[in-house]
Amino acid sequence: MTRARFITFEGGEGTGKSTQAARLVERLSAHGIDVVRTREPGGSPGGEAIRDLVVSGTADRWSARTEALLMYAARSDHLERTIIPALDAGRWVVSDRFADSSRVYQGTAGGAGAALIETLDVAVVGERQPDLTLIFDLPFELGLERAMGRGAAETRFESKGAAFHALLRDGFRAVAAAHPDRCRLIDASGDPETVEARVWAAVEPLT
Repeated sequence: MTRARFITFEGGEGTGKSTQAARLVERLSAHGIDVVRTREPGGSPGGEAIRDLVVSGTADRWSARTEALLMYAARSDHLERTIIPALDAGRWVVSDRFADSSRVYQGTAGGAGAALIETLDVAVVGERQPDLTLIFDLPFELGLERAMGRGAAETRFESKGAAFHALLRDGFRAVAAAHPDRCRLIDASGDPETVEARVWAAVEPLT
């Protein structure tokens, strides 16, 4: 029996990672793996309460620094209440976003800087880093078109403008390049079945 694994899905808006996270959970369950599906910001009662503050309102509601602090407050509760208990119980965890989103959304694109993010990460996440991070890569224009077309209520980040979203794609690609032992860059173009096959090719060696 393989040990519990912590897998995170990352990427810009509209890359399809949420759909693929759900598909992966179904596939792992079909293989007899006990798995928890979760998300950020959110994933716990406290995390979900903070999510309501972060993802709604105008684009300039919070500065990138304040956003980072809110995200790590949510992440702390998420780890304490959901992720760590699940892993300690031998359950796999699949999270739609985790700390790399803070590195890119607040640190790179938002301008809060890497030093603040890494200081928070050491304090909050520490050694509880993911075993595998799947970074979904797609031209930001296509991702934004998809995101705005789905009619979601939470559009604060989508509304931040093209320059911000271009920085997101560059930032996520930089994270993938900096952490090749943990990260896999997933081509998010194509139909869902094709992308699912790419995801499974990255995850299957862990099973």
